[in-house]
Amino acid sequence: MHVEELKNEGLRREYKVTIEGDEMTRRVDKILRDFGRTAPMKGFRPGKAPLSLLKQLHGKAARGQAIQEAISETSEKLFADKEVRPATRPDVDLPNEEEQTQVGDEVVYTLGVEVLPEISVDDFKAPKMEKLVAEVTDAEVDERLGELAKNQRGFEDAPEDHAAADGDRVVCDFVGRIDGEAFEGGTAEDAQVELGSDTFIPGFEEQLVGVKAGDEKTVTVTFPEDYRAEDLAGKEAAFEVKVKGVKRPGEAVTPDDEFAKNFGMEDLEQLRTAIRDQIGSENEQMSRAKLKRELLDHLAETYDFPVPDSMVDMEFQQIWGQVRQDMLRSGEKSIEELQALSEPEDADEKAEFQRLAERRVRLGLLLSELGVANNIQITREEVNSKIIEEVRKYPGQEREVLEFYQQNEDAQAQLRAPIFEDKVVDYVLEIAEVDEKSVSRDELEEALRKLQEEDADAPAAA
Repeated sequence: MHVEELKNEGLRREYKVTIEGDEMTRRVDKILRDFGRTAPMKGFRPGKAPLSLLKQLHGKAARGQAIQEAISETSEKLFADKEVRPATRPDVDLPNEEEQTQVGDEVVYTLGVEVLPEISVDDFKAPKMEKLVAEVTDAEVDERLGELAKNQRGFEDAPEDHAAADGDRVVCDFVGRIDGEAFEGGTAEDAQVELGSDTFIPGFEEQLVGVKAGDEKTVTVTFPEDYRAEDLAGKEAAFEVKVKGVKRPGEAVTPDDEFAKNFGMEDLEQLRTAIRDQIGSENEQMSRAKLKRELLDHLAETYDFPVPDSMVDMEFQQIWGQVRQDMLRSGEKSIEELQALSEPEDADEKAEFQRLAERRVRLGLLLSELGVANNIQITREEVNSKIIEEVRKYPGQEREVLEFYQQNEDAQAQLRAPIFEDKVVDYVLEIAEVDEKSVSRDELEEALRKLQEEDADAPAAA
């Protein structure tokens, strides 16, 4: 094999590779001999057909197989000899492939590849960080316990002359119309509208305050400008409502030992402990989410190295694909419109997605280098646990989802990536100097909300 370097610019490499004719002859002969040992040949016992006849009958096919095998093996050897780490699948250009049929002819091909950048983490130092810590208060446990009790109290039929008030449920049929025409999703039977819950279109619940069983009323509302169904956003609709009945909240449930047994607890104290642990776990998740985001922001600002365009393009397509799915689910775009939309229409939006893709790739490469340098590995048990999490998301389809992951290495690789990232982040946080700052849960939620608002301003930035 002879290798000539054609390009060495940035992360791009190109090589001209020549495989000598003698080498190709040896490879073709081996393929034909292996074939001849088992393939039936008229007039010959297995393995006794002469090589010349095999070449005459199957030389072209053997040559094609030999070329593919030679390209694969010589490419791997080239990468090893030159210590090249491909970022993505290399490009192979084999000129006149259809014409290269002679067994003894040399093979010449061009190999183009983007390489992974050199990233030095030998002098890596974890940044000094601040972790917000929210202790669980008795008042928070009481509030959560009260919510459980409220949800357990149920609703009971109110007298027919009872006027619906906030907290009541109005059982009704309704038909919504825009410009006199009923619209999809605007009709329901036996709907239960809880007044004051703010779960319906703004203004809908308020106009049902005071209704009684048997009443008929027209409720006029305007859909929000940012309503998920674009064809309804900002439009005025009239709902013809027929009230079938009104339900009032039942008597308040007193949290006691018997109440706790409804949740599988021995007594009220054990339930309070479980609630405290749950709130504490939620607080810890929020604290870590904020800490991780700030760590990634720090790494993104600190490390600046070139990243392979091919990897950025792939990440860009993933981001854009997710945005397209969101557009489809929200009704902002139809399937036909999205099929014609290969990239964002807005140039600024495209540039932002490109920036996010580059950030993700750079952080991914850096975390990978840190993980390898510190021997961070993923266990089979961790992958299996993640698979079980995914399986539980699809009740009724557990077996199909489980088999999908068991039989699909690429799907398992997608699960391993976030596990690996979290383990590297945990490692960095362990060696970092982290000062704890006591805050309330409200303050912790507010700090996290601000980060989420930043993400909302930069879609798909998570």
